[in-house]
Amino acid sequence: MTTQPLQFHGRRYHAYNDWVKQEHGGRLQKISIDAGFTCPNRDGKLGVGGCSFCNNEGFTPSYLREQREIERQIDTGLAFMRRRYPENKGFLAYFQSYSNTYADLDQLKKIYAVALGHPDIRGLVIGTRPDCLPDETLDYLQELAERTLVELEIGIESCSDAVLRECLRGHDFACTQDAIRRAARRGLFITGHLLLGLPLETRASLIDGAKALAQLPIDALKFHQLQIVRGTRLANQYRAAPESVPLLAPEGYLDAVIDVLEHLPPHIKIQRLGSEVPPELRVSPDWGMRLSRFPALLDARLQARDTWQGRLHTP
Repeated sequence: MTTQPLQFHGRRYHAYNDWVKQEHGGRLQKISIDAGFTCPNRDGKLGVGGCSFCNNEGFTPSYLREQREIERQIDTGLAFMRRRYPENKGFLAYFQSYSNTYADLDQLKKIYAVALGHPDIRGLVIGTRPDCLPDETLDYLQELAERTLVELEIGIESCSDAVLRECLRGHDFACTQDAIRRAARRGLFITGHLLLGLPLETRASLIDGAKALAQLPIDALKFHQLQIVRGTRLANQYRAAPESVPLLAPEGYLDAVIDVLEHLPPHIKIQRLGSEVPPELRVSPDWGMRLSRFPALLDARLQARDTWQGRLHTP
């Protein structure tokens, strides 16, 4: 526990982009890819319909729905990112949609090889679930990481088993802990994904979860706020009984992020502070602001609470 504010490049939390610029000499931009994967919670292995909150359309760039070839997806994403971020130092292929390790290893090798074969791609970011990481897949990712950048993005969502059951996640937090530890033993860079505001999550369970995450070998975290997306079970529940899905306002969401940050060790990099769903897919809430405002709002809220990442963390 620290009694003086830690400073991370002038911030009170450890921003991933600041770390990347220092580590790699500039920004590394992720090019989203939809490689046609599915999920054990959709194909019948665990369930159908997915988690209660999930509709990947809400987070998938439109060009991925129009093009199936990985090479063309990369070229389209590169053209856009070069215009928007001309200062980039490199690009990573981001396998984003659904569970991108949920396939036979030989198939995974072929798919990843296509992305790595592109001359402008420096490495891979692979989004997946903790229950889709068999040892043979992790062993192969370890081999890849010895010659290129590999980041494994694991969907944690919540550390509460009650919350995970309520959102029909299909696995418990022990599964997440096991996957993270097995991946870390292979030297992989691990990013966890948290969804704040899920039904049954409380401030106490969130803080307990932050303390549990602080004991895991995680390199980075992404925060997303719960948004009700069309075509999900949660959207049906919300329409039928809005009071059963209490949604966070911006101030409450920032306080929830800070409640987690206070208990995290300082080395964990914060990759994202929120998410944006296209208006045509978002049922609620509409905060009326762009995601680009979140860093300044978080800095101001940290100042107002006179706190910082790691303030309540006990090594």
